[in-house]
Amino acid sequence: MEMIIPFKGKVKFPITLDPGVWIFDDRRIDLDTYFVTEQEEVDELEDYIKATSKHWEREIQEGAVFPPTLKSERKFEKEKVLQGTFAMEFLPFLKNAEPSEDAKTLVVETENGEFNYPLDKAKDLLLAYSKVGKPLKEDGPIHVLFKDGSNRNDPIRFVRAFRVE
Repeated sequence: MEMIIPFKGKVKFPITLDPGVWIFDDRRIDLDTYFVTEQEEVDELEDYIKATSKHWEREIQEGAVFPPTLKSERKFEKEKVLQGTFAMEFLPFLKNAEPSEDAKTLVVETENGEFNYPLDKAKDLLLAYSKVGKPLKEDGPIHVLFKDGSNRNDPIRFVRAFRVE
């Protein structure tokens, strides 16, 4: 099974997607909690400012030493990554490929056929790439899910390529 997924068609930049490296990406979404918690829009700049401020406050209060709690926090995050079920949002990849202005449809090519979606609905797609810490090798390399969870139990499997038409 090929683990690299081409992104092609009416795009300015044909790109390839490698789900094998997404486990290291901070944008990953924990699917164990995603569909059971209320989702809200996140302002990345605001989150960055808050995280930086929190770090700065911690250094002011505790000094620039790394107390044992930071090591245990890192260990917890590492274990979570190795045991979790994760996905990535599809929209950043679509933006990077830059679809042409006359493009209207996203085609998900699979071993079992093609699935067509209006390009403006692509923001509602998630790309699942791991389950319980393991890559989706048997029916992957990714599964396509809808953010509303409507196909959570029956995702689009065996994805081979994305094509913009």
